[in-house]
Amino acid sequence: MIIEQPARFLRWLYPHALWRMDPSEKAVYLTFDDGPIPEATPFVLDLLDEMGIKATFFMVGDNVRKYPELYLEVLRRGHHVGNHTFNHIGGIKWLSWKYLANVYRCDRLFKTLTPRRNINLFRPPHGYMGLVQYRTLRYSGYTVVMWDLVTRDYSRLLSADDVLANVKRYARPGSIITFHDSLKSIDKLRLMLRPALEWLRNEGYEFKLL
Repeated sequence: MIIEQPARFLRWLYPHALWRMDPSEKAVYLTFDDGPIPEATPFVLDLLDEMGIKATFFMVGDNVRKYPELYLEVLRRGHHVGNHTFNHIGGIKWLSWKYLANVYRCDRLFKTLTPRRNINLFRPPHGYMGLVQYRTLRYSGYTVVMWDLVTRDYSRLLSADDVLANVKRYARPGSIITFHDSLKSIDKLRLMLRPALEWLRNEGYEFKLL
């Protein structure tokens, strides 16, 4: 449960980050990490379009460099985009200045491709970073977005049914739900993403954007 739905003490580490939205409102906020890639992102986009749902995509800068047309397509379809570092690096393993430089490199690429758009959402890969890194990004104008439910769709130990069960077990009003448009996740997403979204809708949840 500490992984799927972070314990309170983990949330205390980054007190001004977004972990969960308004719990009094029956809504969930979908996010997708680690794209964009042609093997996964178009499937997600088409399904979201079909179901009339918008989401936030936390993108790895190097993938945006390789597939800029996918980055632009995500925005064209009305979704939001966030920074997930340029190379998907874990903050604790890096000196703060090197980590921040990697974040800003991703930001510069966003600005090159869409100079009129201000992208100020940031999610640290693996869900952690140093406190200096966190505070610097916060005071630089970034909103740090964590999650209330990580589906673990990337895990080799879980089946598509297991991932769907995680959604059903842990989703609650205000949940920021994390999926991945990645090679590790796409086979499971093809099987469980539609049932998960249908279940949430049937349970009365509204889908909102961060």
